[in-house]
Amino acid sequence: MSSYRYALFDLDGTLTDPGEGITRSVQYALAKFGITVENRRELYCFIGPPLHESFEVYYGFSREDAFRCVDAYREYYAVKGIFENKVYEGIGDCLAALKASGVMISLATSKPEIYAKQILEHFHLIEYFDAVAGSEMDGSRTKKAAVVERALMLLGNPDVRDCVMIGDREHDVLGGKAHGMDTIGVTFGYGSEDELQSAGATHIAHTPWEIVQFI
Repeated sequence: MSSYRYALFDLDGTLTDPGEGITRSVQYALAKFGITVENRRELYCFIGPPLHESFEVYYGFSREDAFRCVDAYREYYAVKGIFENKVYEGIGDCLAALKASGVMISLATSKPEIYAKQILEHFHLIEYFDAVAGSEMDGSRTKKAAVVERALMLLGNPDVRDCVMIGDREHDVLGGKAHGMDTIGVTFGYGSEDELQSAGATHIAHTPWEIVQFI
């Protein structure tokens, strides 16, 4: 019998590796503001947190200019970057195993829902999901706690003791903890084990199959 009946998954860095698409989109957006970044690895910090916050934190943009950067980012991302992406090995089997055991599965991502659904459909993962929760295109509901709240609502507001949030960054752990639920931090994404432990992750999974074992 499963320890948890509801699993909420982050997307970027947890189900898929979006490194190429996101960093190329950020390069494109920064270039619109006269900023050239040759090494895309320098932009991995943009994977996970809300985009407008990253433009503010890492490049000192005002809130207004940060949202202009997000608009520029989407010019590239919506056409090409969204599919410069790949599913982590073992994720399909992980989701299939959870579904077969009766676990209800929701996405909980700071990415706009419209993009998140496209990605799940493109990679044939949508069939495993009972709900898809993300942000709005206008920049609202980007905080992970707010996304988790929407996911819970879409799942019928279950008891949080039956729920677990799975993600690769501290934002995922903190978003789940904000609602009093357990969390699984994954180390195969873009956050470090130290980051996840410092945020207070209940469990640490090094592979997708370990996620199944914890749930």
